[in-house]
Amino acid sequence: MGSRGEDLDYYLELRRKMKEKKPEFLRHLWWKKAKFKNEPKWRKPKGIDNKMRLQLKGYPPVVKVGYRGPVVVRGLHPRGLIPVVVNTALELEKYDPGKHIVYIGGSVGLKKAIEIYKAAISQGFRVANPPRVTS
Repeated sequence: MGSRGEDLDYYLELRRKMKEKKPEFLRHLWWKKAKFKNEPKWRKPKGIDNKMRLQLKGYPPVVKVGYRGPVVVRGLHPRGLIPVVVNTALELEKYDPGKHIVYIGGSVGLKKAIEIYKAAISQGFRVANPPRVTS
């Protein structure tokens, strides 16, 4: 194939298409029990007579290896950048704006988040979760 950038774009597009086709995996009997509807999440079916575990026709799909994305882009941001969590403005010096995308840490307060955001933008970083400032 071509250069790394072209390969990366190809695999990012492939991952996006695969994600469109991937079903939403939900636990067995989520459609019957109200207590499961409130918390839609995956739980592996383990019952001896469980039809979903046996992968019978007419039952929801089970999580399998084949639904996983390409290794080249696994864990990357949709733009192809490596996500990094930053808690101080000084941490930005460790990273390259061309390769990394910044996520401001969840435990960082608004004042410090604005400071990190300004520093990141001035250094040429993309910030995935800019602070929400209400005026």
